[in-house]
Amino acid sequence: MITPNITRRHFFQDCGIGVGKVALASLLAQQTARAAGASEKIASSGTLFAPHHEPKAKAVIHLFMAGAPSQLELFDYKPMLAKYEGKPLPASVIGGQRYAFIRSDAAVLGPRFAFGKHGQCGAELSEMLPHLATVVDEIAIVKSCRTTQFNHAPAQIFMNTGFSQPGRPSMGSWITYGLGSEARDLPAFVVMSTGSGISGGAACWSSGFLPSLYSGTRFRNTGDPILNVSTPQGVDPRTQRDTIGLINAMNQRRLQLEGDSEIATRIANYEMAYRLQSSAPELMDLSQESPATLELYGCDPATPSFARACLLARRMVERGVRFINIYNEGWDAHSDVAGNVKKNTALTDRATAALIRDLKQRGMLENTLVVWGGEFGRTPMVEASVSLGRSQGRDHHPQAFTMWMAGGGIRGGTTYGATDEMGFNVVEDEVHVADLQATILHCLGIDHEQLTFRSAGLDFKLTGVEPCKVIKALLA
Repeated sequence: MITPNITRRHFFQDCGIGVGKVALASLLAQQTARAAGASEKIASSGTLFAPHHEPKAKAVIHLFMAGAPSQLELFDYKPMLAKYEGKPLPASVIGGQRYAFIRSDAAVLGPRFAFGKHGQCGAELSEMLPHLATVVDEIAIVKSCRTTQFNHAPAQIFMNTGFSQPGRPSMGSWITYGLGSEARDLPAFVVMSTGSGISGGAACWSSGFLPSLYSGTRFRNTGDPILNVSTPQGVDPRTQRDTIGLINAMNQRRLQLEGDSEIATRIANYEMAYRLQSSAPELMDLSQESPATLELYGCDPATPSFARACLLARRMVERGVRFINIYNEGWDAHSDVAGNVKKNTALTDRATAALIRDLKQRGMLENTLVVWGGEFGRTPMVEASVSLGRSQGRDHHPQAFTMWMAGGGIRGGTTYGATDEMGFNVVEDEVHVADLQATILHCLGIDHEQLTFRSAGLDFKLTGVEPCKVIKALLA
């Protein structure tokens, strides 16, 4: 029968559901099924995709110095600041830049510490980094980092996710989504904190729109490393195993019916929690470490510290964990920048150098990438405010800061990039945050252009849509 009033538009628009809606529903179902399959695959086999090229690194330890350490007191020596101390920066340098807590004509503050050259590479380091100086030939110092964010939370989220607002997957999530994990009894992505808290919060290690299986897992410094994992009193192992088995059977049935990736995540999390009841206590038991190793790190096994976190990170890499974030909060030096640097280097310098040395002597440094740095830098100008009780500090400075990397395909003994004589602007080999991210992914065998995930009809990637590059001069 011919019905002349019915057209193709009727099927796409006017029907109760329409061909267009059917097609959309089909596409969404395929995407959900792919995500669910990916979750199941990574949970069971430990890998999702093959690397795009031969990787040098298998794991990453990211030492995040939250609050933004002063590069001018640690890595980027500027004797000209001492000459101009007490005077405003030349207008030709500062331009129209504005700051949150200081005026653009604030006086210059000279370096608070002496610097010296170290190692065969002759890299300049502050006297506040005596331990790092002993392994300086293993690290690549990047003095020309730049970010677009000037407040802590957006800058921390940006450094970790490539976007300044919450909701995007973190670097650890992207990497575990792309490569999976070699650890069956520990999470692929672990987060530890050794300071007073992180401004960016959980958005820094969230999986965003990726399945939540790829979110970072917080390990606590005291008590049970993970909350709600210990077996409740009165529950024997067989009862617990049977209970989890029943729950997972029900979840598997629901997964087959709905194809929801979050159900696959729930299944994997139940299984991981069960295995963590034995693997987590064994991981955290530092009595297995030799007295010489504990002395190397300056680690008291019973006391939460940055040193303890670094030693645990090495143990995690040995057990196949793919990505480890250690956040050390407290570098925000709006007042007394010298005291801030002294305090924080006393807490971190020895353990940081020990981590490099320990990884190398175990033959692990060549395939473990260590990254050190904060979310931005500090100003060459002084911050002082009677009303706020601040003096001899430095404000936030996104235009130029320093980070370093070691191991995992990085050319040690390298110093890359430069700032002007006042340490205000990058003048040589600028490195944007996305360039750092692209370089980290490259060391792991990942092409940052090809690691994508479709969400809301768009193909997203860690490094965003603006052009960026792998810093080849840093590669071994």
